[in-house]
Amino acid sequence: MAVTAAPSALDRWFEISARGSTVGREVRGGLATFFTMAYIVVLNPLIIGTQPDSTGQYLGGGTSPNLAAVAAGTALVAGVVTLLMGAVANYPLALATGLGLNAFLAFGVAALPGMTWPDAMGLVVIEGLLILVLVLTGLREAVFRAVPAPLKTAISVGIGLFITIVGLVDAGFVRAGSGTPLELGIGGFLSGWPTLVFVVGLVLTLVLMARGVRGAILGGIVVATVLAVAVEAVAHLGPRTGADGSVANDRAWGLNVPALPDSWIDTPDFATLGHFSLLGSFERIGWVTVLLLVFTLLLADFFDTMGTVVAIGAEGDLLDENGNPPRMRRILVVDSLAAAAGGAGGVSSNTSFIESATGVGEGARTGLASVVTGTAFLLTTFLAPIVSIVPYEAATPALVVVGFLMMTQVKGIDWTDFEIAVPAFLTIVLMPFTYSISAGIGAGFIAFVLLKVARGRARAVHPVMWVVAVLFVLYFAIDPVKQALGVA
Repeated sequence: MAVTAAPSALDRWFEISARGSTVGREVRGGLATFFTMAYIVVLNPLIIGTQPDSTGQYLGGGTSPNLAAVAAGTALVAGVVTLLMGAVANYPLALATGLGLNAFLAFGVAALPGMTWPDAMGLVVIEGLLILVLVLTGLREAVFRAVPAPLKTAISVGIGLFITIVGLVDAGFVRAGSGTPLELGIGGFLSGWPTLVFVVGLVLTLVLMARGVRGAILGGIVVATVLAVAVEAVAHLGPRTGADGSVANDRAWGLNVPALPDSWIDTPDFATLGHFSLLGSFERIGWVTVLLLVFTLLLADFFDTMGTVVAIGAEGDLLDENGNPPRMRRILVVDSLAAAAGGAGGVSSNTSFIESATGVGEGARTGLASVVTGTAFLLTTFLAPIVSIVPYEAATPALVVVGFLMMTQVKGIDWTDFEIAVPAFLTIVLMPFTYSISAGIGAGFIAFVLLKVARGRARAVHPVMWVVAVLFVLYFAIDPVKQALGVA
């Protein structure tokens, strides 16, 4: 009679065997997630590190950009909060500075007359603390539970399409057209060595998956990166955009130039840490403007996270019969703390990244994957040159593959039920078409309530859904509201 070995302490803590996973899968999944979102360490400094506040100061202090400090702070905060997500919430979810939120902070907040970067980061801390209060009082969890399961499925499918178009656009496979919003490649044709790297990475990943090879997604990223380095060594393409932000060579690399670095280790500069003023904005721009800005940050952060958490859980088969993830309260607490930590770290709000679905597609099912991803981010504060090797074109095939996997959930929506089908449709299509997870969720929620009312079934709408729908109406109309209040 065979004796089954008792699970290790690591297995018991993360429930690895109980969730049908292995340590190897978690490690591969964690690394796959890291490589698909490591671009944030490079991209975030380019968005918020290059924009002065209204006084001419840059993040970290000084009259010139300090991109190294913003990169180090970005990696440090992402590493800490992702480790926390793994160890406390045991969920395969990674967090880092949220795109969209950082751009809003750079161009819509810090640039306001009288505002400084510390003031702007103070608003992020306030927003994170408010979300934490919503979690601790049960309100944020109540919203999760009030959303009908088919709408949660639609959110997951919509995010699948969203990350697919993000991957295609970032790789240059799809671009802005001359006579159309988007077109294939350049002038309707695929052109350039970076596009070839993307295609090779995508085809290789799909072939490996079709053959049942473990680590297919991570393997595709690694092989595509090696190919990219070889191409750059021969062709010397350089970056697609020049120093002034204009397109210098539309057949070159989208972000990182995949060349071996001169130095593999760099000493981090954490000048952005603690670079925030909690209440300074109230004096500079007034409490009405502060409330509107915090409300905008809060609503976008709130529902981006909801969509991401549900999508990750659905992809990993971690949701219960009502579409809710395990340990939801802990997940939301960590996410709220991450938002505040991003402001306190001077790198903008940290939020859940949908790229985590890449790790789940690789087999990750527990928080151990997040611990691996978080550790990789912490190492990045010293090994930033290594991250710069991986270009968009090598990492984004993973997003397209995961987008397909998430799209398969569309069969779980009853398309014959008009009251569900229309909100689900709007949720799914508006996420990629508006480049906003929150916009898709908001449109779906509003349509759901409106159709229930139109059919005389208003009482069937959960009270929380009424409140959320009204809030989304305000969110979409935020500019007219600001103008009416004289704070535009």
